[in-house]
Order: sequence, then C-alpha cells, then structure tokens
Amino acid sequence: MVAALFAFGAAAAGGFHFDDYGLLGDSVITSADGWWRAWLPLQTRPLTWFTFWANFAVSGSDPLLWHVANVGLHCACVLAAYSALRRVIGTPAAWIAAALFAVHPVATEPVAYVAARGTLLATLFCLLSLGAWLRGRPSTAVALFAAALLAKEECAAFPLFLAALHASTVGFRRVGLKDVRWREFAPIGCMLLLSLAAGLRVIWASHYLPGSGVAASSGITPASYFWTQGVVILRYLRMLIIPLAFSPDPEIAVRGPAAGMLAWACVLAAAVLAATRFQKARAGFWFLGALILLLPSSSIFPAADLAADRRLYLPLVAFAACAGVLLAHLDRRIIAALLFGFALISIRQSLVWRTEESLWTEAVRLAPNKIRPRLQLARALPWHRAVAVIEDAKRIAPNDPDLASEEGRIHLSAGRPELALNAFGRALALRPNDPKALNNRGAALFALDQREAAKADFEAALRGDPCQADARRNLRAMGFDDLQKYPWPASCNPATGSNAR
Repeated sequence: MVAALFAFGAAAAGGFHFDDYGLLGDSVITSADGWWRAWLPLQTRPLTWFTFWANFAVSGSDPLLWHVANVGLHCACVLAAYSALRRVIGTPAAWIAAALFAVHPVATEPVAYVAARGTLLATLFCLLSLGAWLRGRPSTAVALFAAALLAKEECAAFPLFLAALHASTVGFRRVGLKDVRWREFAPIGCMLLLSLAAGLRVIWASHYLPGSGVAASSGITPASYFWTQGVVILRYLRMLIIPLAFSPDPEIAVRGPAAGMLAWACVLAAAVLAATRFQKARAGFWFLGALILLLPSSSIFPAADLAADRRLYLPLVAFAACAGVLLAHLDRRIIAALLFGFALISIRQSLVWRTEESLWTEAVRLAPNKIRPRLQLARALPWHRAVAVIEDAKRIAPNDPDLASEEGRIHLSAGRPELALNAFGRALALRPNDPKALNNRGAALFALDQREAAKADFEAALRGDPCQADARRNLRAMGFDDLQKYPWPASCNPATGSNAR
C-alpha cells in the first residue's frame, strides 16, 4: 500500500477530466434522492453511480475527495490482490505481484480519472470474490462478483478465469464425468448467468440511451472491432513490458482482416506457449488468465474507444502474478530497482493527469492526427490559445463539424456571438438538422437578441432530440415555460450541460 501511495499519491491533487464534468451535471448524482435513483433499471453501473452520489453529497464539486476515493480504492485492490494471490502462488511471488500491480503505470488512468472508478470497484470486488473462492466460500464469491458487475460489466469474464484456475490447480481429469460433483461448478454457472444478464442489460440500455458508445452506438461493426483488437492487445502487452506512451485517447486505426489475422496469430502463438506452463498455477496460467479477463473489452463486443489503458487494470492483476511467478527467484535488488523505475514513471503520469492542459497536451503529442485530444485541449485553454489549437486542427480535418462547433463555443464564451454564429452555421451545414448544432446556433442567435430565430432553432433541436436538455433549458431562459408539446421521454437523463457543445 505504501508503494501504491508513493506511485499515485500525486493523483489525489488532480482536477476533473473529460467525462468527469458530466458526472457533476448528472441529476442522479447531484440530487438528494440520487442514492436510490442510481439503482433504476436504465442507470448503468449503479454501484459506481451510488459512490459518485456519496462523493457529491460529501464534497460537492471539489475534486480532492473524489480523487482520494480513487486512490484509496487502488490501495484496497493492492491489499486484496496480495491476500488472494499468496494462497495460490506463495508469499514471495505474491509480494512481487502485488508490488508490481501497486506501482505499474497502467494503473494511472483508473486511479487519476474519476469517471474510471467503476474499473477500480469491479476489480476490488473480483479480487474479494477470488479470495472468498480460495477460502472455500463459493456463495460469498458469487455475491461479491455480482457487486463487481454492478460496478462495471467489463469484469464479465471473471467466472471463466475462475474455471481456468480450477482446471490449473485441481484439474478435471481426476474424476470421470459421472463422478463430477456438479455442486462445485454451480457457483461458476451462477456467475456466468450473472455475466450474461449484465451483457444483455448493457445491450438493452444502449438501445434506449443513444450515444452510449457501446454496441450499436459504437459506430463500428463487431468484425472490424475484432480485427482491430488483435493489434490493440499487442499494444497492451508492449505497454506492460515497456510502460511508455500512455494516453487518455490513443490513436488507433481500424484494422482489416489481413492486419487483424496477423496480430491475432501472434496473440494465439503467445497463448499456445503459455499453455505449456498452465498446470499448478504456473506463469502460463496467469498469462492466459489475463487474456481471458480482457475478453469483454477486446473481442467482438464493440466500443467507440478502440483502446483504453484502464481496460488493462483487472487483467494487470493476472499479468503481475505471471511476473511474480517468473521473478520469484530473482535477486531482490533487481526487483526493487524495476519497481522503483515503474513507480517513477507512474509519478510522472500522475503529474500529467493533474490538469486538463497537461493531460491533453500530452494526448495531442502522442496522437498528432487525432481530433478529439485537440478539442479537449482547446476547452482547457484561454480563448485566444484555444482558437489557435482549433485552427491547427482544421488543417488536419477542415470539414469536421465538431471543430466548427468548438470554434463557435470558444467565440460565444469570449463574448463574440457574431463569430460564434458563423462557426455554428458552418457546423450545421456540415451536419444538417443535428439537434446539438441547432441548439448551438440558437444560443448564438439568442446572444444577438434574435429571439424568434433562436426559439425556432431550440424547438427544432427538441423535435430532433427530445432529450436535448440544453435546448429545453434555453427555451426556459427565454421565458417559454410551456414545453408540454415536447414531453421529456422516460429514457432521458436530465443532466445539465453547456449551451454550446
């Protein structure tokens, strides 16, 4: 735990980033009755949202305690990892594994990014479930895994990991099929049913919550996602050994079958080699176990973000155990030097995550041809510097409507509605009838005191998207309180937001 605090303590002094601001505008989190609304059917990751509600109730929008909670959860994960692993691989190897897990730079994003708390919670409950399983308490293990799924569904492959652990340590060959004690496998079967239910719930929720970035809302087919994930997994493996070039928004291109098959062939070759060291929880099992834990996020279930460093956090436990087994007989001074080097990189990464400007400046450096990091950097800078960032981005993607919208937002916030109107008009021309673009142009028209034109745009935005909270709020600001002809759909989350996005 001391090592974890040394590596990531600086993250507690960081600010909010990216989706964190959406948390502060989520009515489930900010309302007094959010403690039970977090558990409504359409609320994804209810346990995580409940902790966000508790954080807001205690500290409001002050980021300190939000980050302290994340750092504390990481320390708890380290302790739970050591407690569980020493029962399988012994104290020396478990010590190395827990220390590596504590300081590895892969953990930076889950620890420093408040919105990634679900990853920390899911990992903690999976590790507690593993510990309960190893102590012969399968019912407790099932309950703890259910809590992990309520935190984040990406841990859905954990039951397969437990089954592989059983095969490695106990084996299936010692008894005939008729002699199998099915009661021993019932808990894993129950966990698999819970995983299936969680997956179906994600698909169902994504259907009612457009823009969720998963399944049909991801913008990528399962086949393309699968081929790309072979390359992504190789990137993850490189980052584990050479922990450099971490980014909150890595530049990953969609790959076709040729590149995908080659990458997956390399992954399969590594898996086959690991299988030769599978029995008795040797290093090969832990490598294969880590790949199993990656399955939900790096297989065929598509997500808008092709890669995210935080997805490695739970698999990192198994990768660290693999390293612990391999390095258990190495000179402790060499191990200490390795851990110290990783900790220094983690400190550096934690400092990168301190401010929006430092974070997105690093992201732009690592992904110079990607637009989203430049958009985020522009939002972190004073308006005159932000305009320069947008102008530079327009050289890469001159017809990107998001760049035009961001340029308009900058001008509007700087008190220059005429320039904002031009930029928003260009965004609307590039993305006709888009509800957000209509709302943005309406905001500029309202600032220019063109009330009727602004009202027309806000109403058009609501016709296109009844969940457009900004347009609804802008109409109320103009004095139009009668919005009954635009009823608020039950599936909408009435979160607050800016006028121009």
